[in-house]
Amino acid sequence: MIGGGEVAARKVARLLDCGAQVSVVSPELVPELAALKKEKRMEHIDDEYAGEYLYGATLVIGATDDEKINATISQDAKAKGIPVNIVDDPQKCDFILPSLVERGDLTIACGTGGNSPALARHLREELEAAYGEEYVTLLNILGQLRGRMEKNAGVGKVWFDKLMASGLLEAIRRKDIDAVRKIVRDITGEEVAID
Repeated sequence: MIGGGEVAARKVARLLDCGAQVSVVSPELVPELAALKKEKRMEHIDDEYAGEYLYGATLVIGATDDEKINATISQDAKAKGIPVNIVDDPQKCDFILPSLVERGDLTIACGTGGNSPALARHLREELEAAYGEEYVTLLNILGQLRGRMEKNAGVGKVWFDKLMASGLLEAIRRKDIDAVRKIVRDITGEEVAID
């Protein structure tokens, strides 16, 4: 990661979530990155960008606010055969990263092929508002029922449609655990654990 700002912090967090070993090249770090450095979850190279820092890299992300540096990062990475993403500049990228909304195991991605990162961000914010934390609980319930739904051919779709039409999500939003359990039991005959 070249850059130590807020955008870099979001990208580093995503890379760490995926199990990557991350090195950040930047003379300054936002507090989120400084905390990751202190926790020894990432390496920090306290310096301005230089091509030598790409040695051994598998992937490069440029997240600086300097177009000349970003262009150099892109050229250097491509010359070394390393896939590169320059944030908000698709012409300098080998790949584009979608904007993600995550709710537990639920991941919703939206992308614009690099044509409008602002639109992708706007859509992500709308999705975050529309798909709240209640979807973590819903997915947990559906995961518990999955085995029974698959074993009984055809019942899965019927149960799913009935659960979604039953007010289950509203009961989850209200944190009415008794109502959630009753809805699931009435429709499926199954007991589920609610976190």
